[in-house]
Amino acid sequence: MNAAATGATPTEWWRDAVIYQVYPRSFADANGDGEGDLPGITSRLEHLASLGVDALWLSPFYPSPQKDGGYDVADYRDVDPRFGTLADAEALVARAHELNLRVIVDLVPNHCSWDHADFKAALAAGPGSPEREKFIFRDGTGADGSLPPNDWQSMFHGPAWTRVTEPDGTQGQWYLHLFDPSQPDWNWDNPAVRDDFDATLRFWLDRGVDGFRVDVCDALVKAPGLPSWPHLNLGVVRPIDGKFPPMWDQEGIHEIFRRWRGVLDSYEGERILCAEAWLMPDRIARITRPGEMHQAFNFAYLETKWRAEDLRATIDTSLAANGAVGAPTTWVLSNHDVIRHASRFGFDADLELQDGIGADDPQPDRELGLRRARAATLLMLGLPGAAYLYQGEELGLPEHTELPDEFREDPTWERSGHTVRGRDGCRIPMPWEKDARAFGFGDTDTTWLPQPDYYGDYAVDQQSGRDGSTLELYRAALVQRRELGLGGGELEWLPDLPEGVLGFRNGSVAVVANTTREDVELGDRFADATVALASGVGSPRLVPADTTVWLRLAG
Repeated sequence: MNAAATGATPTEWWRDAVIYQVYPRSFADANGDGEGDLPGITSRLEHLASLGVDALWLSPFYPSPQKDGGYDVADYRDVDPRFGTLADAEALVARAHELNLRVIVDLVPNHCSWDHADFKAALAAGPGSPEREKFIFRDGTGADGSLPPNDWQSMFHGPAWTRVTEPDGTQGQWYLHLFDPSQPDWNWDNPAVRDDFDATLRFWLDRGVDGFRVDVCDALVKAPGLPSWPHLNLGVVRPIDGKFPPMWDQEGIHEIFRRWRGVLDSYEGERILCAEAWLMPDRIARITRPGEMHQAFNFAYLETKWRAEDLRATIDTSLAANGAVGAPTTWVLSNHDVIRHASRFGFDADLELQDGIGADDPQPDRELGLRRARAATLLMLGLPGAAYLYQGEELGLPEHTELPDEFREDPTWERSGHTVRGRDGCRIPMPWEKDARAFGFGDTDTTWLPQPDYYGDYAVDQQSGRDGSTLELYRAALVQRRELGLGGGELEWLPDLPEGVLGFRNGSVAVVANTTREDVELGDRFADATVALASGVGSPRLVPADTTVWLRLAG
């Protein structure tokens, strides 16, 4: 529960918190329409409490035409009727606090929906109007302005500009959308935009939320003059030909973050900001400097392959970068935008995370993927810092890699000319009960995306209380992580381990991960240790293939 509600002294809870992402449309359906909703989430909060997480993060539940899974927001200060009402949101926050769970909500400040009242007003007002100054409108190039203002590419493929029809019926200006055309970018150079988002922060803080996960926060400020950039950056952003993209990580974003931090700090309790920015660790760390955001997802870690040498390099770089600014490292393996790690690790070859997997593509080895996913999770939860979990990963839930293409809703599917299947496969409704309709997601057979038949075997009721299940592994890991103080500890690498084995000491625990396909003998170096937890069947002397063990050290 937040400090404001308890009167407790601030504890910087966010430094070692484990936060669970809920994708509202796919978590639990209370009204039987096939789509998840806020009352459904509230009805399942005991699951999160029993799992042992500290908070939940809700992906957008705001009014939206759902052109991009709710990240096309039409009204930042209300609830979409498909998800419930504002009273339902307040009830969810209240119940979560009763269960000692904090609540983080999504802030989507780079763009809105083309259904947003301000964008409709901008279209109606015409060129040069104050209404258009809230967005990034530009005249086209070429003799008749029929070409886009520059060569920027949309993250969802195709041009990042769309031309509008002016109020008089003529073809006119173009507006910038780094994502789908239904998502016009805000102009953060406009003071009115900044003031309006301050009001949005206060709206939700006044209703008791404990913070915000900030979507695409590194894109708010664009380089002056919008210089040429013909490339498409997917995954962690890196310089190309020695140049950095002009739409990412511009210096002006930090002023905005400091302003937001001031708003949050004006409230009692510890309200937090978590940055979504696909940047390298040294650039991410700048976002979490004192007075800016509290956390930032470590996507470089998410993209790291299941190889000991690669993992160690990313961990070292991340801890050093964040340590230099006094910030925690915030680890993550899965979310609503990437292939679930239980499937991603089911390939021996490298895989492009943004492309998705379809029925015609090579399929992951489900058994191998789950074994590695369990090991990767135990490794992550043994690291000092905070961590985020994505709904269903505690069940070992795989990607729906054979989702029929006719059900796909991700805008990348259409905009890429059906070459990129997108993210629908990681957003399939949760299985709760094997023998219930829709596996307990709702009380009808309807689900907005179809569940594969095998999801029933992963259902909560099939794993709860069963020794060795992935759900019980997560529960045990979160209990021991807290009891052993691993989130607030310090990492010390263990020397002279076999090739392909990663090992470090964190307080009284040695975390040893075997990333190879062969069992590895450790000899007598941990002879006096005992197994605190293992992702498979491990011992102080032997770590099986693709397995992580936590060893409690003697003395």
